[in-house]
Amino acid sequence: MDRIRVGIIGCGYWGPNLIRNFSSCPLTEVVAVCDANAARLESIGRNWSHLKRVPSVDELLQLSLDAVAIATPVSTHFPLAKRCLETGLHVLVEKPLAATVAEALAMIDLAEQQNRVLMVDHTYLFGNPIRTVKRIIDEGELGDLYYVDSVRINLGLFQNDINVIWDLAPHDLAIVEYMLGGEARSISAWGCAHTASGIEDIAYVNVDYGDRLMASFHVNWLSPVKVRQMIFAGSLKSLIFNELNATEPVKVYDRGIDVGASAEERQRLLVSYRSGDVWSPHVGAGEALQAMAMHFAECIRDGATPLSDGQMGLRVVRLLESATRSIRAQGGRVVLNHGAFSHGDHYARSGGSGEFHSHRAERTAGAQRPHSLLR
Repeated sequence: MDRIRVGIIGCGYWGPNLIRNFSSCPLTEVVAVCDANAARLESIGRNWSHLKRVPSVDELLQLSLDAVAIATPVSTHFPLAKRCLETGLHVLVEKPLAATVAEALAMIDLAEQQNRVLMVDHTYLFGNPIRTVKRIIDEGELGDLYYVDSVRINLGLFQNDINVIWDLAPHDLAIVEYMLGGEARSISAWGCAHTASGIEDIAYVNVDYGDRLMASFHVNWLSPVKVRQMIFAGSLKSLIFNELNATEPVKVYDRGIDVGASAEERQRLLVSYRSGDVWSPHVGAGEALQAMAMHFAECIRDGATPLSDGQMGLRVVRLLESATRSIRAQGGRVVLNHGAFSHGDHYARSGGSGEFHSHRAERTAGAQRPHSLLR
C-alpha cells in the first residue's frame, strides 16, 4: 500500500507537531497544510518548503488526500470534520472531539456512514508512561481502585473560546476513561474566572465512577508552578504518574491501610497502616505523538477501530459539557444519563444538548464571528 496522504488543518501551536510526526511516520506522507494566517504558512514553508500551503479548506479539499488532521479551535472541529468526512477523508481531530455532545454524535454518525476512521488525538494514551500505568492496573497490582487524584496546573495560556476545563481536563479525563473502561455516573464542578472575559481559569471537577471509586481533577491557568501529576490509589498499592519526572515518571508505593480481615474487625473499624517499598518500573523511550500518528495510519490501513475513537471522544465531551453545566449551577451534581445521549438518541440529535454551549462564557449576540477557515 502506498503511504497515506495527509493534510494538516491549522498551523498554530499544535499543527507543527503534527506535521513533524506525520512526516516522520513510515506509513504517512504530509502533502499539504492549511491555515488562514499567511504568516503561519510562511513560517511552515521555512521548515517544510516541499509542502503545498493553502489558505482555505476549499483549496485543501481539491488536493489528492486520504486523511486530514485538524488542529484548530474547538468551535471549528465539527464543521471542518463534517466537510472532510463528506469528501471521503479519514479524520483525526485534536482534543476535545467537538464543542457539544450533539456535534460529537453527528460526527460519529457521519464517519460510520462514510466508512471512514474518526479518531481523537488524546496523545497521552499512546505514551509509554500511561501504557505502563494501564498494564500495572490491569494486572491487579494496585488491587481495587479507591480514587484517582489529578492535578494539571501552570501559569497557562488563556483561551478566548473555551474555559480551563475544556482546555486542560480532556487529557486526564481521557486517561481515566482509558484506565477504567467504564462509564461515569455523575459529575460536579466548581470554577471561577478572574478576568473580564468571564471564562473560568481555575476549576475543580469531581466524577463518581461507582463501586466506591471517585476521581478528582484540578485544572488551573493561574498557578505559579507547573504540576502534572496523577495518583491512582488502590486497596493493595498506589501509583503516581508524574509527567515532569523524565527519568522516573511512574512510581508504585506499597503504602496504605489494611482493614480487619473478619466482619467483626471491620465493624469495629480496626485499621492498620502499611508503609512498604517504593519502586519505579522501567518506562521505555518513545514519543507519544509519533505512536499516535502510527496508530491512526494503521487503523486506516487495516480498517480497525482506534483506541481513541469517536465513542471515547464522545464520553469525554459529555463529561466536559456536564462539568460546565455543574459550574453554572454552583457545583450542583449532574447525573450522567448515558441512555439520553446514547448513539441514536433523538433528543441529542435534534439539538437539545447542542443548544447548551456550556464551555463558552456569556456573550452578547453576534460577539463571536466564524473562524476564518470557515468564512
